[in-house]
Amino acid sequence: MIDKTRGIVLHQLKYTDSGIIVWIYTRKYGRNSFILKGARNKKQGKHNIFFQPLSVLDMVVYLKESREINSIKEFSAAYIPSDIYLNVKKSGVAIFLGEVLSAVLKEETPNEVLFDFIENGITYFDTNYEGYANFHISFLSGLLSYLGFEPTTGKNIADTYFDMLNGIFTASPPAHEYIADKEVSAILARFFTSSYEEANKIILNGAMRNIVLDNLIRYYSLHLPGLKNIKSLRVLKEVYG
Repeated sequence: MIDKTRGIVLHQLKYTDSGIIVWIYTRKYGRNSFILKGARNKKQGKHNIFFQPLSVLDMVVYLKESREINSIKEFSAAYIPSDIYLNVKKSGVAIFLGEVLSAVLKEETPNEVLFDFIENGITYFDTNYEGYANFHISFLSGLLSYLGFEPTTGKNIADTYFDMLNGIFTASPPAHEYIADKEVSAILARFFTSSYEEANKIILNGAMRNIVLDNLIRYYSLHLPGLKNIKSLRVLKEVYG
């Protein structure tokens, strides 16, 4: 089948000497992997810029149910996040978010509302030139509502512990070990209920930002066992530490 769709580039790996395999979240067909032969050779290598994490493409794709890896017939840039590519900190975030999204999004499960959330987040991040240090935490906090395990924030002021196993805030520590301490719980509660603009106003130093991120990733891992070691996490924490 040949069809047109918009896609968000998540992650790529080298394939043979000159090709790549790229994971793309498409508006019509969910997450899919595509092979691009020659994407890294001298003649066609210039096109590889289009397949960096968080690029948004308009594509004509070949899709076949029996194939795990499909192919792209045509593509053009729908949105190239230029500031993300030029900014070392932003590009580190893009690689990290692309890797997480590649792991948590389901194959061949379209969700146009989720697609719009991701696309709008990319545009916001790319065009926000200051005050974006909390964006990756804010994005992952917002993503939870689309994945089916959005936490229930405590309406009672006494609910000061985040119970990760049950996705709730409680007044006293639960019996299990999957819990954030009071300080981290309070910060996470703010992120879970904040817009990007509001999240930018949460003041954190580098060390605390990384602790909050570790707790959020731990929450993800509890509810999505398939989310294993995120290779880009260490680099991201060094950049923002």
